[in-house]
Amino acid sequence: MVKTKKYLTIDGNHAASHIAYMFSEVAAIYPITPSSNMAENIDEWAANGRKNIFGETVEVKEMQSEAGAAGAVHGSLQAGALTTTYTASQGLLLMIPNMYKMAGELLPAVFHVSARSLAAQALSIFGDHSDVMSARQTGFAMLATGSVQQVMDLAGIAHLAAIKTRIPFMHFFDGFRTSHEIQKVEVMEQDDLERMLDKAALQKFRENALNPGHPVTRGTAQNPDIYFQAREAGNRFYDVIPDVVEEYMQEITKITGRPYHPFTYFGAEDAENVVIAMGSVTQTIKETVNYLNDKGEKVGLMIVHLYRPFSAKYFFRAMPKTVKRISVLDRTKEPVANGEPLYLDVRDLYYEKENQPIIVGGRYGLSSKDTTPAQITSVFDNLKQSEPKNQFTVGIVDDVTFTSLPQVPEFSTVPEGTFEAKFYGLGSDGTVGANKNSIKIIGDSTDKYVQAYFAYDSKKSGGITISHLRFGDSLIRSTYLVNSPDFVACHVPAYLLKYDMFEGMKKGGTFLLNSVWDEEETKNQLPNKMKKFMAENDIKFYTINATKLAEEIGLGTRTNTIMQSAFFKIAEVIPYVDAVKEMKTAIVKTFSMKGDKIVQMNYNAVDRGGDVTKIEVPSEWKEIKVNGELDEKEYPEFIKNFVNPINALKGDDLPVSAFLDREDGTLPQGTAAFEKRGVATHIPEWIADNCIQCNQCAYVCPHGVIRPFLFDANDKSKAPVEIETIPAVGKDLKGYE
Repeated sequence: MVKTKKYLTIDGNHAASHIAYMFSEVAAIYPITPSSNMAENIDEWAANGRKNIFGETVEVKEMQSEAGAAGAVHGSLQAGALTTTYTASQGLLLMIPNMYKMAGELLPAVFHVSARSLAAQALSIFGDHSDVMSARQTGFAMLATGSVQQVMDLAGIAHLAAIKTRIPFMHFFDGFRTSHEIQKVEVMEQDDLERMLDKAALQKFRENALNPGHPVTRGTAQNPDIYFQAREAGNRFYDVIPDVVEEYMQEITKITGRPYHPFTYFGAEDAENVVIAMGSVTQTIKETVNYLNDKGEKVGLMIVHLYRPFSAKYFFRAMPKTVKRISVLDRTKEPVANGEPLYLDVRDLYYEKENQPIIVGGRYGLSSKDTTPAQITSVFDNLKQSEPKNQFTVGIVDDVTFTSLPQVPEFSTVPEGTFEAKFYGLGSDGTVGANKNSIKIIGDSTDKYVQAYFAYDSKKSGGITISHLRFGDSLIRSTYLVNSPDFVACHVPAYLLKYDMFEGMKKGGTFLLNSVWDEEETKNQLPNKMKKFMAENDIKFYTINATKLAEEIGLGTRTNTIMQSAFFKIAEVIPYVDAVKEMKTAIVKTFSMKGDKIVQMNYNAVDRGGDVTKIEVPSEWKEIKVNGELDEKEYPEFIKNFVNPINALKGDDLPVSAFLDREDGTLPQGTAAFEKRGVATHIPEWIADNCIQCNQCAYVCPHGVIRPFLFDANDKSKAPVEIETIPAVGKDLKGYE
């Protein structure tokens, strides 16, 4: 009987923890962005009694630091329990001392890492490979995945191979771009993976555990006479890893139909120019390879899955014999090396080989910098040059050391018919949560492929959020931001004057605005640039006063459910009646523990969200003359040329020269004085009759606009007449207000 495939609409962290739970008996955890969800999922499932492959509930131990979590993993493994942890960035670095011990003692640990930047000139919570590359020397095998589906398919191999080979594994994927991207994926079932488990190797691991019933000496000190030999004695355990991983990958391929190898090739069989990369960028490169080959080029992509050990056998088995030029992409920077790690590994494989291809390397995507098909095209264009640039950068303009490749105009390789949408919200207003529900509703109630990615301001709560949603009838590989949306929603009216939300918007697209004004006032409030764009590009314009509706319903500032309902009403991706039913089902699941009142308020929000108003765009707006940018002479140069572009979401356009004399991350103070966002729909007001002069209102005011002053008669005479005062209370304050 053919087994029915099961699908879930989930993110990469969920996929990793779904697999990890099956193979874990103990999880030693300490949360760190962007890996926290993995540990939280394991904790929740254990609390709800979910069983692993062994019919047991995972024992979860939350420690007080990442170093503590690594120590707990080490100790638990020595006691004979299969143990897993989840981490990223500096958290992984704190685990390195224990990683050496686990590898040296042949313990089958598995670390799932949502790879993230390391703090250098500044902290960054976003994704690249700086952390995992800093641990590549520990003796852990390293397995890379590049999409949510690949995480689901291959995460189990880290556990299976660790048990079979006795070598610990680090399974890593891109922080945020994969860890937080939501996709509709085919689920790996527990019984499929359980039958691959090498039970003899597992039994041997358990028998080798420290046990007072058969005591041994372990963790000794070795002197110069024997330490070297003992280290070399472990070689045979590493030699078999590539073959073991390949065997398990073929088992996964039989189940899924998706081809996997330690190195997987994609592209023209007779390709002459090949890019080598790992992680989420490989999905973008696949799109680009198809685009270029359709135009008659001969290009390809080598995807690295098993990064450590780096197998020459499987590399050359996958690489086309016709290759003449290779470009290696690294998502990290090693300033004192002769190149980045993956580039040096590839160069090493070709050392002293006859007719070796030209090999160059470059850096991309540090700190989740978006990498688009246009940028990948620039990488392939570089290979066509008589002398391709080596140690290049892509995605930035380096006008100081001139490492950057020429920028190619952006173009779309998203599958035809894919619907793309962007939602501009405020951190903690619920926009991201609502869009997660929306994409899950679409994924679970239709046959469409779906993708959602959420770009966060570092402020998180109170900062800007942009939700990027795609769905369609073709597989979505576009691991980059939505640049040409069909639909744009603005949940914060103040953003009209702050951001260019129409950039790249498709002709005939739809704009939904949460407007606190009536129809005529809304038209007056729109910037001329937006009016002209809408008229010239046949934009359909809808509004809803979600702010007012949320207050009436009792939801305060939480406009998310109203805006979610408005989206389904306008977009018609599924029948609106069905969307309402699905939204209410999600509400019960999310809020039932908070009581019927909260559930009913959100029900009301769904019902009221369909009350959108369509505003006809006047044709005369086409004739509007758009003035140039506002005069910014009153701003200091640093604010004008550095801070303002960043605040306007134009930081990607800043060249390297903008950071001269700021290389160490030092910046002037007081920049917040120039960041007047005006995102609040209500402003605080001091009520003199209620004041007891405790001054607490001043330090809790979220906008910093209520400030206490003590006036004498002279001060008051100089103050604006609108200033309201009351007599000061307190000893020695007579005559003051």
